[in-house]
Amino acid sequence: MLNITLPDGNKLNFKQKVTGIQIAEKISKSLLKEALVMSVNGNLKDLTYEIEKDSSVKIFTSKDNEGLETIRHDTAHILAMAVQELFPGTQVTIGPTIENGFYYDFSRKEPFTESDLIKIEKKMAEIVDRDEPTTREVWDREKAISHFKKIGEKYKSEIIKDIPKGEEVSIYFHGKWHDLCRGPHLTSTGKIGKNFKLTKVAGAYWRGNSNNEMLQRIYGTSWPSKKELDQHLKRIEEAEKRDHRKLGKEMDLFHFREESPGAVFWHEKGWNLFQKLISYMRNRQDEAGYKEINTPEILDKSLWEKSGHWEKFGVNMYTSETPDEKVFAIKPMNCPGCVQVFNQGLKSYRDLPLKMSEFGKVHRYEPSGALHGLLRVRAFTQDDAHIFCTEDQITQECVSVTNLILDIYKDLGFENIILKYSDRPDQRVGEDHIWDKAESALLEAIRSTKLEYSINKGEGAFYGPKIEYVLKDAIGRDWQCGTLQVDLNLPQRLGASYVEKDGSKKVPVMLHRALFGSLERFIGILIEHYSGKLPFWISPLQTIVIPVSNDFDGYAKEVYNKIKKTGITCEVDLKNHNLNYKIREHSLLKIPILLICGKKEVDSNTVTIRRLDSNKQENMDLDKFLEKFSALSKVPSK
Repeated sequence: MLNITLPDGNKLNFKQKVTGIQIAEKISKSLLKEALVMSVNGNLKDLTYEIEKDSSVKIFTSKDNEGLETIRHDTAHILAMAVQELFPGTQVTIGPTIENGFYYDFSRKEPFTESDLIKIEKKMAEIVDRDEPTTREVWDREKAISHFKKIGEKYKSEIIKDIPKGEEVSIYFHGKWHDLCRGPHLTSTGKIGKNFKLTKVAGAYWRGNSNNEMLQRIYGTSWPSKKELDQHLKRIEEAEKRDHRKLGKEMDLFHFREESPGAVFWHEKGWNLFQKLISYMRNRQDEAGYKEINTPEILDKSLWEKSGHWEKFGVNMYTSETPDEKVFAIKPMNCPGCVQVFNQGLKSYRDLPLKMSEFGKVHRYEPSGALHGLLRVRAFTQDDAHIFCTEDQITQECVSVTNLILDIYKDLGFENIILKYSDRPDQRVGEDHIWDKAESALLEAIRSTKLEYSINKGEGAFYGPKIEYVLKDAIGRDWQCGTLQVDLNLPQRLGASYVEKDGSKKVPVMLHRALFGSLERFIGILIEHYSGKLPFWISPLQTIVIPVSNDFDGYAKEVYNKIKKTGITCEVDLKNHNLNYKIREHSLLKIPILLICGKKEVDSNTVTIRRLDSNKQENMDLDKFLEKFSALSKVPSK
């Protein structure tokens, strides 16, 4: 008798080996209709997979991430199938799922066009209608290499050569068309549905190496229903309007240049925004007991070897050799430098917890194809902090950091936060009893927030567990920003210690903490979240004084000078343009408040307020304006 244990603990009995289809059918007819894929003892399998021994089984539908991922994976295969039917001779390479969709890379001499995407979508719909059965075969490695070489698929044969020996070479057939793939997949092409859309074509190097051939990458998205597809396409359309690169140019905040790829050229207004964020964070950290430090950007290679970063991140570090043949590296992270500051002078248990913050500029090599405005750069500023504490202090410090992060996000307009917790991986350092404390502390910090959270089993860093703080923006996109990591490794590697009550030396626990993560990336997220219409207190230019005509320039200058004294960022526009032109120009710059000055305002010592995105105007006494808006312009503090 074969026993199948379901997620709720119930058991189903079968006389002989059984498939996922048979299990779903026995549970309910409705589940059979909706079933897409299953897990067997935690491993994802096709529904046609035959289970031969007692197992735990879970059936997934399109409502589950596993089911949705499988739909998208199958849609990627159908994309490749359609392309090869329409454009014989095109080679296929890889086609993984990604967030909200999938892509497939092709080797083809002629570039794909927008009209080609329409043809391909039509062909994909035909393949769905054909409802081709999907089957899996395991091939001998040499047979597979020979077969794909024979049919002109050199990339596939190259991939097979790199599959570790002893691992199955799995081939999936959709009708007669087939592809190398681990799976799992749906039972037929008809199961995919037609709720997909090809979104764009881009270039991509084979295996991400710029020395290899440039391939053509077709991106697409796929959903269980038309409603969900339409909602996603609307989000894409809205995201394009909010693109921080476009808005950054319109608002005169920053630009990028080929001479320094992945590094930001900040303009005056953009740098003002950058500094306001730092000022805000500095105030909050000062109130929370942090001590701000600064460490060198260039450090000897030996320190990075000692910390373990050279082995793990060396390939992404910028290095330089001096005339005396010493090798230095520009720091990709701030942690080792911070430990050197901690190590200066004797530390006692009475000094702990010791919280050190740093706005540290770091550099990491990213492939040019991965760079994306402020969201993916090579040079960025981290709002890092490292908290040195005892084992008994881990819980309280984790709770304090979590509360601070959530409070800061709330100030900046993000109240929908998801937490992701990752616990110990198989390969790790540190003793289990300290891991127990660290994991317990992070979970307690998470549970104290009463927010939604997920657990990523075994995905913690090798030196400790971590929390990731994920923001949801105005159009429903997730952004992973803040992190909190418990480090059981680096302080010991770099010789950090403190004197315990009994006079013995002990290695402190080190908490790595970032709130924004990268200042550059967070600014990009802020711009897109607010569609450029930033809150008044953080707007780089808060007001602009506009005289109705040059006859009122004198009063406009007087208003401007009074505003500047309050700390509100302000300019006065004395250019020889008409009023409507100036209003349009400054509205594009997303300036929150326009102050109009004409005869009425001069006579009554008032200003007329025009707010961004509003045609309504409000006349206000100048002194009352100064009092009200100077308070609104202040950086929030607790």
